[in-house]
Amino acid sequence: MSSRTSPISQPITIRRAVARDAKRLTRLVRGSGAYEGKYAAAVAGYRVGPDYIEAHRAFVAVGADEHGGRVLGFYSLVLAPPELDLLFVADEAQGLGIGRLLVAHMQSEARAAGLDRVKVVSHRPAEGFYHRVGAVRIGTSLANPPAMPWDRPEFEFRVSSE
Repeated sequence: MSSRTSPISQPITIRRAVARDAKRLTRLVRGSGAYEGKYAAAVAGYRVGPDYIEAHRAFVAVGADEHGGRVLGFYSLVLAPPELDLLFVADEAQGLGIGRLLVAHMQSEARAAGLDRVKVVSHRPAEGFYHRVGAVRIGTSLANPPAMPWDRPEFEFRVSSE
């Protein structure tokens, strides 16, 4: 577990996700404002199950104090092939530095696993975020209707060996 101070002036703890987090993570994905309108179908039936949490390196950002231990965001790192599979921040917590904390934590985990690069296929509205946190655009993941009816930008994090 690691604790860092975020711009919301409270401790944010990033811990490994556990099976009992599954319903909260599923609600966070399905309720994301980034997936409204034409994007809603992409997450309508999405489920983050206990099996997914156990199979991947999934971590949650939990707020203390006024947030009462509520999950403010999470990510999932797949090691083979190296990919940031999921990264979500609760709508009410966006813009507070939690996404940046999660990316820094993911890079630390990737480094510890011996990875030098991590790919992410981004949701279009998140493209600016990935640029700001240091990801480099490497291509485009083409639409695959009906599951994914639009092209998505592909990014890569280059993980330093610090």
